[in-house]
Amino acid sequence: MDTDPPFNQTKITEPNFKQTEAKSVTIKIELLRGFAVVARSGNLSDAADILGRTPSAVSMMLKQLETHLGEPLFETDRKNKLTALGAYVLEQAERELQQFDNMVKAIEGYANATHGHVRIATVPSVAGSIMPVVFSKYIKDFSKMDIELRDMDSNSILHELSRNRIDIGIATMGENSAGLHSQHLLSDAFGVICHPSHPLAQNRGPVDWQALTGERLIANSLSAGIDAPACKTLHANALLTAQNLTSIMAMVHAEIGITILPEMAARAANATGLIFRPLADSLAKRQIHMLRKREAALSPAARLVEQHILACTADMIQGPTA
Repeated sequence: MDTDPPFNQTKITEPNFKQTEAKSVTIKIELLRGFAVVARSGNLSDAADILGRTPSAVSMMLKQLETHLGEPLFETDRKNKLTALGAYVLEQAERELQQFDNMVKAIEGYANATHGHVRIATVPSVAGSIMPVVFSKYIKDFSKMDIELRDMDSNSILHELSRNRIDIGIATMGENSAGLHSQHLLSDAFGVICHPSHPLAQNRGPVDWQALTGERLIANSLSAGIDAPACKTLHANALLTAQNLTSIMAMVHAEIGITILPEMAARAANATGLIFRPLADSLAKRQIHMLRKREAALSPAARLVEQHILACTADMIQGPTA
């Protein structure tokens, strides 16, 4: 039957706290940097100048590293010839230092808004008018960013925002705007677009709703958002609905009918040869907002892009100053 050994035969070994503490000390990045500079310089004096330290301080750094490793890194005190361990440590240190420096640059660049991935979705009219001005004016600020720009309709933009697939959206507000932070960007007045041979093209002033009674309307999702009763009647009687601006313009060119679009959308569609007449209804305007998820914090890069979009839009609305 086994029994515990007598007390005087039990050997109790106290831990070597000094040894444990030494082994637990991690090699600091600056020790590796100091060693690498000395190894490449071949002497303490030149290395000290590069590091901005005194030769004695650099020598102490090397001593700390050698003490931790338990082996010398240089063959002699002149520091011009590495031991086998020293050559291995130099190879590993330079690789890690390069990776560390790149990481620091990336972190600092992200914090300073010079680096980062920014995803933007905007309605086509803004993509074709405001965004080129933003990129042209601030291209140097964006040189190291990864900016993804997509154009899509407002409903799709709201959908993408709700699923965190984009950082910034530029669109009209809709039923799916809950949970979004919005900032009004601009107002875009609606107008009638018709063929030059159409009777409406004979004048250049604003068009009232009564003048559109009985007109063959090519309806679209933008004009369908106008809340005027006369506009609702026009859309109820429309026999043709199209969403693609190119298709809409082609049908107006073919004299199939007239359409109603915001002025910026008409310009973005390059309605060359067609007539745009503004609506007399001052309330018939599309309100475009800068949108993002309310609870999601924008990255510094995205915040910078947002600020530049706001600044360029304000400048374009105000127009040239005298």
